Amino acid sequence: MITLEKLQEFGADVQSGLTRCMGREDFYLRMVNKALEDTSGTEKLRAAMEAGDIKAGFEAAHALKGVYGNLSLTPVFEPVSELTEILRAGGFEGAPEKYEIYKEKYQELLKLAE
Repeated sequence: MITLEKLQEFGADVQSGLTRCMGREDFYLRMVNKALEDTSGTEKLRAAMEAGDIKAGFEAAHALKGVYGNLSLTPVFEPVSELTEILRAGGFEGAPEKYEIYKEKYQELLKLAE
């Protein structure tokens, strides 16, 4: 089960996330859990990266960037944000490496929910 303490240890900016959720811990944790339950964005990003599809990769990464940014989940936000900018520029150089960092951090985040 995800807790504020686990998220802080993970490196999330819990205070910022709580501020966006009107200071309501229950609402913030519910939003974090919803983000983790919806794996469609991560799946779209995986498929795009495997296919080398820059446009689809950008769209998926940009959507994930918004979710993680709003929840202040910094360890997953930073690599997906960097990946978004690489793909926005129309390139792919460096994208696989950023994607691997994102996947690693995403898996760490998922483990917090166990």
